[in-house]
Amino acid sequence: MSKIKSWEVSDSFWSVVEPLIPPPERDPNKEYKRKSGGGRKPIPSRKIFEGIMFVLRTGCQWQALPKERFGSPSAIYTHFARWQRKGFFLALWQKGLAEYDDMEGIAWTWQSIDGAMTKAPLAQETVGRNPTDRGKNGTKRHILVDGRGVPLSIVVTGANRHDVTQLKAVLENIVVKRPESEQNLCADKGYQGKPALLIILSEHYIPHVKQFNEEVQEKKDNPNYKPRRWVVEVSHSWFNRFRKILVRFEKLNERYEALLFMAASIIALRKVGFIYE
Repeated sequence: MSKIKSWEVSDSFWSVVEPLIPPPERDPNKEYKRKSGGGRKPIPSRKIFEGIMFVLRTGCQWQALPKERFGSPSAIYTHFARWQRKGFFLALWQKGLAEYDDMEGIAWTWQSIDGAMTKAPLAQETVGRNPTDRGKNGTKRHILVDGRGVPLSIVVTGANRHDVTQLKAVLENIVVKRPESEQNLCADKGYQGKPALLIILSEHYIPHVKQFNEEVQEKKDNPNYKPRRWVVEVSHSWFNRFRKILVRFEKLNERYEALLFMAASIIALRKVGFIYE
């Protein structure tokens, strides 16, 4: 049995995706007439989703989608944009987290937050001068992850926005309901300061804001010490494996967010074996 390719959709993955697919749009004021056998047959939803997966995984341009496998690239993009407007990709992420929570349990006790910058040469929204890339256009994704690195919240800004300015927005935009249990929040030195501390406490977290060298020293002093913040760095590396978001070529923020939400859903579902059979 050949190994499934990264962009192919397994039956188990499709079983999660299919119920969420938005139905076709029809104008109630328009009368539709189609001769038997006339016109092009509609592209199956599974092929559309697999086409979006192909773009997300390989990073190819939408118009470069292989026609012999997926049909019209412009049609695939049209469906992608329509699904995004209908909230499909957010719903898929929430469904992925629900499956992950049912089978593994979201690791709420220790959460981590951080931001990562990426190039955005064509972006027209949520873009700014990247201080680490000679002031070229860049985008930053701010994420909150659980104790295993599964994304719980994503906020997109320009690359020139400091992490701490988005702290409250990230904590308020968790896409599933938070339990009322004791929860710890780990962050790096970018989140130091009294205003950030007050936000963390107001959101009912126990703060753990440390510099990198502090964690290294604690590990040296106590071999049993378990660093917690590193999982957010691992999560950023998982996002970067989706080549379409490694460099942002989407002009509109809502389209870029849709790709991030889809990647986040895959990260969650991969934890419980839905992606690869």
